[in-house]
Parts: sequence; structure tokens; C-alpha cells
Amino acid sequence: MKLSVIIPVYNVQDYLAACLDSVIAPGSTDYEIIAVNDGSTDGSPAVLADYAERFPGLVKTVTTPNGGLGHARNVGISLARGEYLLFLDSDDTLSPGAIREILGALDGSFDIGVFDFVSVDKQGRVLRYSKGCGKEGGFTLSAYPAFLLSPPNAVNKLWRRALFIDPGISFPDRKWFEDLATIPRLYLRSGTIRTLPHPWYRYLQRDGSITRNTDAARNLEMLDAIETVMTDYERSGAFGKYHRELEAMAAYHELLTSSTRVNLIDPKSPVQDALVSDYLARFPGWRDNPYIRAWPKKHRLLLSLILRRHRRLLHALLKLNEARKKTV
Repeated sequence: MKLSVIIPVYNVQDYLAACLDSVIAPGSTDYEIIAVNDGSTDGSPAVLADYAERFPGLVKTVTTPNGGLGHARNVGISLARGEYLLFLDSDDTLSPGAIREILGALDGSFDIGVFDFVSVDKQGRVLRYSKGCGKEGGFTLSAYPAFLLSPPNAVNKLWRRALFIDPGISFPDRKWFEDLATIPRLYLRSGTIRTLPHPWYRYLQRDGSITRNTDAARNLEMLDAIETVMTDYERSGAFGKYHRELEAMAAYHELLTSSTRVNLIDPKSPVQDALVSDYLARFPGWRDNPYIRAWPKKHRLLLSLILRRHRRLLHALLKLNEARKKTV
């Protein structure tokens, strides 16, 4: 079997049918859909039961106690039979015809296939087109270490299942930033990575995502994600080789994303200090990092405000930027 599509499901009854419809490709074979009901309390189980009955042998469902996105993905991986895995969040969809095109692209010549994605609103209008990778064709992490700076998304990639199974890599349970804690470790164990320039993934922007969450304290889980990645690279003997890329990656996620997110929620939150202290302890030589030096001026300004602990000014600028976005 070529492909296993793994769909974690938790309380998405209003979106689930569209998600499943997007991966049903009549006439296509050599793939399976594994939907993991992660303890849903709404009508999602009934939707899954309907599709499993209508598409026997294609749609497989399993129910587990609620354990979070990472747990549900791990359950799906354990049941998968495909040579490759595709993760699909249950409120998102694939583009029309994507499954047939993906099956045609699975020629066994790569360990990771990276494709593009679009962000859409609830009406299906495209808000943004995002490239999956800044490099075309096939490459390895060693040849293109800057790949570590691309968004660590699990969903816009095709994964050779052996990358998870052979080294025993899994997503963390009940944790935010499960992709960041996992994806860079898979890159390290991959051979050929190939860019597949197709916008196959459609990401629905809606309330409830981490970026819109108001729980500042949960951003401390970023520290666990960073620790997991850095420890793995150190144990693998690869930390020195990829030090600059890991340094810039951590700066972006710990400081530019988590710290600014916390500042927007509460500019006085001590979580910001924890994030900054962790980063500076790990990477005291960050000022000489060529990737950080090449950041846009806006990013470098934010970084300066974060590290200098100008919390009120940072908060004012972030709020102003939010207001500007709403008027565009």
C-alpha cells in the first residue's frame, strides 16, 4: 500500500464531512484513510461511522480516550500500512484531485515530500498562498541545512513511514508545539527530501488555534519542544553541524512567536522572561548568526525589544499591527 492518510478527530462535526470528502477519490486504490476519534463529545463519531459504512475497506475508524493531537497521530501511525503517511487535520481539506496526484507522485524516490498550502476562510476564500519550501527539486538536509528554518508543519508533507517506525519517533501527547518537537528530528533521519510544487493542502483559519489562544502559561511548553530537538541533535552528534540553523530556528519560535504571543495576552507575564532566559542560556552567541542578521527589519526590531525587555512598547506595536491587519 502506498499511502495512509491519518486524520485526528476531536469535536469537529461541522467540518469533518468536508475533510473526509476531500480524501475520497473514487477509482483510486492503494491508499487508506485512518480517522482517529480522540474522545469527541459532539456528533463527530456519527459522521465517522457513516463514512466507514459508505466506504468499507477505505475509511477505517478507531476511538481512543482524549489524548490530544499528538496522541491521535501516534495511534494512526501504529495502525498505518502505507509506505508513506499524510497527516490531515480534521477541520482542513485537501484540494480537489489531490489524492490522485499524490498517489502518482509516490515513486519511492524520496523520504519526505514537501508541498505547498493555502490558507482559507470559512467561505473557502484563499487568504494566503504559502510555499512549502524555498528550494526546488530534491535535496538532503546536509546539502540544504536552511530547511530547518522552514515552517515545521507535519501536514504539508508526505512522510516515509519508516522515519517514525525505525527510530521510534512519536509526537508528544497533550502538548502544544508537537510539530516543532518532532519534525526537525525526522529531517535529521531522512535521505532525499523532494519539493512537490502543488497547493494540495487547504488550511482553514478559525478561532481556537494556538495562535489565537489566550492561555499565556501554555507557551512554556515551547521550552519542552526546544529541549527535545536540541537533545536529539546533541545525542546524534549533529548539533555542531547544524548549530547556526538550530540557533535561528529557536530564536524564531521561542522569541518571535511564543514571546510575542504572550506579550499580546499579558505584557507583564513572567512567561516572557522564561522564554528569553532559556534562549540566551542555550545560544549566547546569537548576535553573530547569519540567518538572524538577514531577518527583515521588522523581525530584528521585535527581537531587540524582546531581549531588551521593552514590554510596553512591544505590546503597543503588536496591538497596532493587529489593528492594521483588521482594516486591510
